[in-house]
Amino acid sequence: MAFIDCHFFSESLGLSTSMYVLLPQTTVGQIGLNNRSTGGKHPVLFLLHGLSDDHTIWLRRTSIERYAAPLGLAVVMPAVHRSFYADMASGPKYWTFVSEELPALARSFFPLAEERERTFVAGLSMGGYGALKLALRHPERFGAAASLSGVTDIEAMARERLSREETAAIFGSADSLRGSDNDLFGLASGLARSDAGQPRLYQCCGTEDFLYEDNIRFRDHCRKLGLELTYEEEPGTHDWSYWDRKIQSVLNWLPLENGLANN
Repeated sequence: MAFIDCHFFSESLGLSTSMYVLLPQTTVGQIGLNNRSTGGKHPVLFLLHGLSDDHTIWLRRTSIERYAAPLGLAVVMPAVHRSFYADMASGPKYWTFVSEELPALARSFFPLAEERERTFVAGLSMGGYGALKLALRHPERFGAAASLSGVTDIEAMARERLSREETAAIFGSADSLRGSDNDLFGLASGLARSDAGQPRLYQCCGTEDFLYEDNIRFRDHCRKLGLELTYEEEPGTHDWSYWDRKIQSVLNWLPLENGLANN
């Protein structure tokens, strides 16, 4: 695969920012890596980082390049700091950036597919929240979304695990979250009531994870609504040994064959 450390200016953030990008490349003489590329525009996974990390973390903590190489899958990893993928009340507009500007810029820079069926999003912890929020708010853009140990109850996170100052900077207040466009429970209910095509959803969480109970409640909520959700759990905590295993499960779960055949 080709690895690009991409630095660019964001109009929505008003600053220069970065993303890591992996692009498929067919090779013959390379030793130890099974690369695949069918040419044309590549199916793409937007892969999101967690609260204490940045765009470099997936390459530093997992073998995502090795896992994606035989699939012919491009991977885009943006930086969003501690924004919870939101247009911050007192800060940059990271929701606008990740939902509107980033996909457009990435597709202008690189040969990435535009079809919903070949566009996917995944993330861990805060990034799992971002992935679900993107798919639930824009089901017309994403064929599948995966949350690994995701923050599923944003109100509980804001009240119990973020400082009052950080909550105010990101969301204004925790009181405004329930039923808002940042509330995954409300977004899932809205999707179930709509006529929009529903993206496939994947959710996993370790049974020893501090977010486990929140994930169970969101799983049950989605099942009650009749949303297409694949749920997996196993022993595990909120750490990279778990996420390195589960990102492989996510890649195996993604509906890639149809996307690759469309090239």
